Amino acid sequence: MLRPNAHDVRRRDFLRWLAASPLLASAGGIATLEPLIAQEAPRRVFDDIVQSAEDALDIWDLQRAAEVTVPPAHYGYIMTGVDGEETYANNRSALEQLRLRARRLVDVSNLDTSVNIFGRKWDTPIMIAPCGSQRAFHAEGELAVARAASSRQHLQTLSTVSSTAVEEVNEARGEPVWYQLYLSPVGPGSWEGATALMQRSQDAGCPTIVYTVDLQGGSNRVTLERYSRDDNRTCTNCHTPGGRAGGPKPMLRGLPRGTPDPGLGRSTTWETIPRLRDATNQKFIIKGIMTAEDAELCLRYGVDGIWVSNHGGRAEGSGQATIDALPEISEAIAGSIPIVVDSGFRRGSDIVKGIARGATAVAVGRPYLWGLGAFGQEGVEKALDILTREMEITMRAVGAPSLSDLGPHTIATS
Repeated sequence: MLRPNAHDVRRRDFLRWLAASPLLASAGGIATLEPLIAQEAPRRVFDDIVQSAEDALDIWDLQRAAEVTVPPAHYGYIMTGVDGEETYANNRSALEQLRLRARRLVDVSNLDTSVNIFGRKWDTPIMIAPCGSQRAFHAEGELAVARAASSRQHLQTLSTVSSTAVEEVNEARGEPVWYQLYLSPVGPGSWEGATALMQRSQDAGCPTIVYTVDLQGGSNRVTLERYSRDDNRTCTNCHTPGGRAGGPKPMLRGLPRGTPDPGLGRSTTWETIPRLRDATNQKFIIKGIMTAEDAELCLRYGVDGIWVSNHGGRAEGSGQATIDALPEISEAIAGSIPIVVDSGFRRGSDIVKGIARGATAVAVGRPYLWGLGAFGQEGVEKALDILTREMEITMRAVGAPSLSDLGPHTIATS
């Protein structure tokens, strides 16, 4: 957006004040200032809020549009971090502080942005991360996202607490998505329920389970609570007091009761992994890994992939950015299994940085949710288009005709 800077505003205000001053009358009146005032005329200030998805120039345009479109409590659900939100902020600041090394005179006329994960080729490494309750942001929710993912050929993961059943999402997508699994208070509540969820997703054709392990201790989402206090609607069918997503969600209805376990998730350990793995024939990824030690344990327990994540800064307040955790995890994995990373990625240049630091793919959450909340399917498609275009521009700038040409050498060391 083109905005006047602080100096321009002060100068304009001064000229207007002077033009109205009685002191000016003795010095020739308003005509004395006409040449100076005329210099202000060509300046133009644009409206902050885009009126259509097509008008968005970057992801932030979609965010501003979503802020005035999505109900306050629901927008707070998208925007919240935990505690003082240092982790949320550090995800962004770490990416912004990371510099790329621009290379010249490299033939980048034909870019290859494709990536192969578990034998399936995708056009770009940009993935759609799981997020629950998407009908809180737009009436079509996960179905709009699935159609957008299909139209742009992006890999998608569906949340345990999706507001739409996996079978419907797969139909809208045109093929099965990956499925996220929680063993936590927001999940199935018992081992029997968890295994039933995995079986249902497997029966629906979902090729991969994404077991999410970073919400074992709950989360202190202060921003969510603050936004919820500004929302005076009565919609307990959508969320409980305090803005928490309501339930039960479609995937949690009708699950076998089993033995209720209020501590499920908090009491699980690495020894839990074989039990989960034995319950399904799907590929098995652990989401929420942030250290080399846990990455090595993933290898020891035979997982098929690692998802480096701090839940977008909304799960734990460690302050550690995922882009900073990537190098040690990548070194520990040494290319043996795929690595997905998320949290804080808002620009195509961020995608390049993630791949350069060792990720196989980069998952985005808030960018597509802003697009969804503002403009539905078209907004999601626009978010994906923006990120893809920016990524391609950045790849050319760093002299990388393909993703395999990115690496530690792409990142400036000082």
